[in-house]
Amino acid sequence: MSSQRKTQPLAIVSLVSGIFGCLILPIIGSVVAIVTGHLARARIARDGSDGSGLAVTGLSLGWLSLAFWLLSALLLMGFGVDTASLYPAVSR
Repeated sequence: MSSQRKTQPLAIVSLVSGIFGCLILPIIGSVVAIVTGHLARARIARDGSDGSGLAVTGLSLGWLSLAFWLLSALLLMGFGVDTASLYPAVSR
């Protein structure tokens, strides 16, 4: 019998989603990383499997990415950035 502990799959999902949340899918990836990270940490505490570092990293990336995007949206709204001015009308 092998005494090797198995890595919690939700910890891996959390890490990958956290990376996607930073790079490709800002809101969706971050929320998935946060949810699966918390679920993974609970399962790791319950059954003693590996992957705590992966889960914590996914959680951190998820929360940081979500905070960045929400803060960016609030700042854009707060300063009244007119996105229409970024794309001038095409003259006819």
